[in-house]
Amino acid sequence: MNNQGLNTLHHCIYDLKCHLVLVTKYRRKCINKEILERLEQHFNRLLETWDCCLLEFNGEAEHVHILMALNPKAQPSKLVGNLKTVSSRLIHKEFAEHIQKYYSKPIFWSRTYCLLTVGGAPLAVLKQYIENQAEVE
Repeated sequence: MNNQGLNTLHHCIYDLKCHLVLVTKYRRKCINKEILERLEQHFNRLLETWDCCLLEFNGEAEHVHILMALNPKAQPSKLVGNLKTVSSRLIHKEFAEHIQKYYSKPIFWSRTYCLLTVGGAPLAVLKQYIENQAEVE
């Protein structure tokens, strides 16, 4: 990482940050403090395997917020699918007795998720910058 906060690969320079929101199936309030702490550890480890970085994590009883820096090689839909699948499996394994109170099947997350890009200049500033480029001769 250089002094401008940009990352590099062989042929690109990037700074990709996303905000991911995951919701429990049926919005059941099954996440307690211990589960939230373990989810943070799991997401941190999983993101590192994708050459990504967990920047911030928190949540409530039925959802979590993940702020992450992405690598351009990571396909967002596959990354999110991996995060959901692996974390669900591990939480079911580690907190089986607690989770069985809420789900009879091996599910944890809803099929839906919210993924938003964040950071950088506001959209209006970028539009103005692009509009004001020099004319091609």
